[in-house]
Order: sequence, then structure tokens, then C-alpha cells
Amino acid sequence: MVRPSFFFHHAVTALALSLLAVPALAGKADPLLFDRLAQMQGDAWMEAETQILSAWEDTGSQALNMIQLRGETALDEGNFSAAIGHLTALTDHAPDHAMGFQLRGMAYWLNGDYGPAAADLARALELEPKQYLALTQLGSMLEELGDHERAAEAIRRSLEINPHQQDAIDAAIRLEAEDNGTNI
Repeated sequence: MVRPSFFFHHAVTALALSLLAVPALAGKADPLLFDRLAQMQGDAWMEAETQILSAWEDTGSQALNMIQLRGETALDEGNFSAAIGHLTALTDHAPDHAMGFQLRGMAYWLNGDYGPAAADLARALELEPKQYLALTQLGSMLEELGDHERAAEAIRRSLEINPHQQDAIDAAIRLEAEDNGTNI
């Protein structure tokens, strides 16, 4: 005789797996949006940026989107260890979600864990080479560590993709002044 709990456990497992299944295209932005994002004239870039970020934030699963939101909330609250925990759960279940690695890289960096931060940012860029947030973050981390040449390169690449990031623009100016020996 088959026990009812046997079916219940299989049904719960199947439901959990279906909720965590991540479609292959989740988190992928339309390549044409990057052309609009790079435009210096007009306001079309703002809508392109919004659409790119929305695509990147989407894990393809409501359950994983909630885990990501919890990680982002913990980051905003300065609770980096909780953010790392939530974002580790996210990257475990969505290993192809670049935004998850970018966010966890930020949490590691803010927690002072530079090695894991660099590894996560590298993974984010491997998954999404145009992940300008990861490039800007990598540039800032390298600048903080005193590697101004590689920091400038990361910032330059980020600004090629999205030239409207004020924090990256400011970093480029600082790094250029440092390279020229100018104290700003």
C-alpha cells in the first residue's frame, strides 16, 4: 500500500522545482536597448536603461525574484551578511543570473571580502558582458585597493556601455586626475 505522505512529498518537491525553474532568457536584455543606452543625445537612453535593469532583475521565477528582493533589502539596510545569505541562495538556484552575482559581489565588497567579491563580479561579467553595474563596481573596488590602472579600464568599459552613470563619470574624473598627478 502506498502512503499518502509519499505522494504529498513528491508533489511538494515537484511544485518547488517548478517554482525555481529559471527560463533560459530570464535576465537577458534586448541588444538594441544597449544602442539606445549609449546615445548621448535625447532622453531615449532613460527608457532603455529602465528596460535593461528590469530585464536583468528578472530571474524568471517569482520565488527567486523574492529572494533577490530580500538580498537587495538587506544590502540597503547595511546587513551584508544577511544579503550574502539571500544572494547565495539566489545564485545557487539561478547560476546563470548575472544580476544575482553582481549583487552578491556588492555585498561581499561592502563586507570587506574582496576575493569573493571579485569572483562574483567576474562571474556576472562572464554571464552578461554588458553588465555595466558590475564593471563600475569592479572599478570602484580596484580604485579602493589602489589599482588605478585597472580601475580606470573597468570604468572606461562601463561608460562605453552606459555613459550616463554619474558615479562612473565621477570615478573616471578622479582616476584621470590621479593618473595626471592632479589633486582634485
